[in-house]
Amino acid sequence: MAQSKQKYHLHLKGYVGGYDFDSDYVDYILAKYPDSEVNVLIDSLGGSLATALSIVAAFRNHGNVHVHFVGMNASAATIASMGAKRITMDSSAMYLVHKCSVEFFQWASANSDKLAEIIKETRQMKSDLEKMDANVAQLYASKCEKNQEDLLALMKKGGWLTAQEALDWGFVDEVTDFEEDDAPVITDSIAADMTASGIPLPSTFIHNDEQRSGLFTRFVESLTRFFSSENKVQENNTPNTSTEMENQNTTTQDTQPVAQEQQTDICTLQLATPPAEEQSSTTPAESEEATAQATAHANALALKDAEIARLKAEIEELKKAPGASTSQVVEDEKAKHGEPTNKAEAFFQTRQRARALYDMLP
Repeated sequence: MAQSKQKYHLHLKGYVGGYDFDSDYVDYILAKYPDSEVNVLIDSLGGSLATALSIVAAFRNHGNVHVHFVGMNASAATIASMGAKRITMDSSAMYLVHKCSVEFFQWASANSDKLAEIIKETRQMKSDLEKMDANVAQLYASKCEKNQEDLLALMKKGGWLTAQEALDWGFVDEVTDFEEDDAPVITDSIAADMTASGIPLPSTFIHNDEQRSGLFTRFVESLTRFFSSENKVQENNTPNTSTEMENQNTTTQDTQPVAQEQQTDICTLQLATPPAEEQSSTTPAESEEATAQATAHANALALKDAEIARLKAEIEELKKAPGASTSQVVEDEKAKHGEPTNKAEAFFQTRQRARALYDMLP
C-alpha cells in the first residue's frame, strides 16, 4: 500500500557539484531550518567527491536531516547521504557504490626521462585514490556497522543494489513506497553518460532492453518495421534487367531480323509520321515541333542502345578475367553510395532517421 506523499525542503539531482547539487545551496537551506527536520530528495548518478564530503559534514552538523533516495543513485550521491540522521529509499530505486576514479589520459611521445615522470605521477595518483577509497569505505562501514574491508570489497565489485539489498547492507534505514515515487528509467543518453563515467549499467537494462516501452523506443520500432517492409516491396518490384534484356533481344532476333540502324530509322519514321487524320488537323509549326520531339526521342533511344552495347562488352571482358566475388562487389557499391552493408548499419541508419523525425515533432 502506497504511503502518503512526502514534502521535501531540498531536491538534489543531477551532477554532484553542479548547480542543482551544490554544497553552498545545501548550507543555505539547512540554515533556514536549524531546529526542525529537513527532508532531502536525492536522485543522482554521482559526481565530485569533494562536494559530497562537504554535504556529509553539513548534514552531520545540522543533526536532523532525512535523505530519501529515488531513481538511480551512485558514487558521490550515496556518499553525500552519509551525514544524514535517517536514510530511506524508494522500493523501485537502485543504489551503487564503487571505487574512486580520476581522469587519466596521455597522448604524446616521450623519452625515458618523461616516462619516468609519468610513472612517478601515476604512482602518486594511485596512492591518493587508495586513501580516498579507504576514507569512503570507512564512511560506509560506520553507517552499515560492518568492517571496512567488506565495504572495500563491495566498492571494488561495483554492482548495482536493489532497495532491499541496500537495506540488507545497512546503507538505508527503511524502504518506502511513496505515491509520487516512480520506477527509474534509463534513457540512451543516461546509459551513454554512465558508460563514459565508468558506472556499470544495471543487468535489467542490458538483458531486457527490448522491454523498455518509452515513446521514442516504440516510435523507432514502428519506423524500423515500416522501412523494412518498404525495402521488401522495392526488392520484389525491381525487375531483373539482364533477364528482361536477353528476352527482348531474343524476341527481336526471332521475329524482327532487322539491323540496329534500321530499327532506329523505323522508330524515327513511326514517331515522326503522324496518322493522316492528325496531319490534316495540325499546323506546319506543330508538325515541325512534333518532328523535333520525335527526333529527340529517337536519338535518346540510339544513345541507350549504344550504352547497352557498351555494358555488354564490359561484361564480356569481366567474364574473361578473375575478379572480386559478387557479394564483395555489392558491398563495395553499397559503401560507395553510403548504403548500409549489414543489418547493424541498416538499423542504426534507420534509428538516426527516426530520431531526426522524432525531434521535428511538436
